[in-house]
Amino acid sequence: MNPEFEVRTTAHFDRDFRSLFRQHRELVRRYADVARILQTDPYNRTLSHPIKKLEGVSAGDGQYRIRTGRFRFRYDIEGKVVYLKTCELRREGTYR
Repeated sequence: MNPEFEVRTTAHFDRDFRSLFRQHRELVRRYADVARILQTDPYNRTLSHPIKKLEGVSAGDGQYRIRTGRFRFRYDIEGKVVYLKTCELRREGTYR
C-alpha cells in the first residue's frame, strides 16, 4: 500500500528525539512503526491504532497523540502532511 501522507518532523521533535535516544535505543524502532502508521492512517479511521485526538489543544500544538510502548508522539495534520511535534517518555508515576 502506498503512503497517502508524508511525515515530517519539527525542530522541537528532533531535539526531543535526540535527547531520548541517548538512553532509549529502542526509540528508533518505535519511531519507524509510528511513521508507517501515520503515512497510511493518521486519523485512525480504522480504529486499530492507539491514536487519540486531544481535547482543548489547538492546531499547531500537537492535536493528536499516538502511543507505542512507553513513548508518546504528538502530531498535527495539515492537508496530506503529518508534522511530528513532540516525542515524550511516559514515566511510571505519570498518571498517579
